[in-house]
Amino acid sequence: MVSLFFPFFFVHLQSEMDMHMMGHPKMVVVSSNTLALIGLRQLLQRVMPMVEVDTLGSFAELTANQPEQYFHYFVSIEIVLSERAFFMERRRKTIVLTATQQETTQLTDFHCLYINQTEQQLLHTLLQLQQHGHGNGRNLPPEMKAERERQILTRREIEVMGLIVQGYINKEVADKLHIGLSTVVTHRKNIMEKLGLKSLSALTIYAVTHGYVDVNKV
Repeated sequence: MVSLFFPFFFVHLQSEMDMHMMGHPKMVVVSSNTLALIGLRQLLQRVMPMVEVDTLGSFAELTANQPEQYFHYFVSIEIVLSERAFFMERRRKTIVLTATQQETTQLTDFHCLYINQTEQQLLHTLLQLQQHGHGNGRNLPPEMKAERERQILTRREIEVMGLIVQGYINKEVADKLHIGLSTVVTHRKNIMEKLGLKSLSALTIYAVTHGYVDVNKV
């Protein structure tokens, strides 16, 4: 599904974030496919709200837009193959967007992201990367760490949230925590209102990115 770039990806992100304390670190998505640009940017911003994500439609736009300002490029395979020398020099920065897993055999020197997955699978992959770099909440960027330390949710609400995003239904949550079903429903409503969220996927992203739940459990 994705070549093994987990070990370096968000370790590099964290060091770059330390260097960008006066501003947000930046990524760029480069593709001639407008839907791919918009979709991946939205996913990246949902998973990593501390990161600015630019979108560019061609290699020419990238080279004209101060490419070294970006700590990672998400680039379509066609552009990487046509400008291989440029991206080889920056292969630690480059994640190649591939439509089929077979395409990765052409790019053994690069790290690849298979984009023809469901939105949920892509989110899970990006959440794995995000969690790897942030050490289950230990290395959160300042704004997310401050949000967590404000204790928006109570201890019980955090317990309920953790079980909900792991896939337990209300009755199962009630049984596990030894509380009433109506209490779970109330907690669930309060959690969503406090966080300003509208969906389970948004709650899952919040729980994982803030270090409350291990992504491998969702």
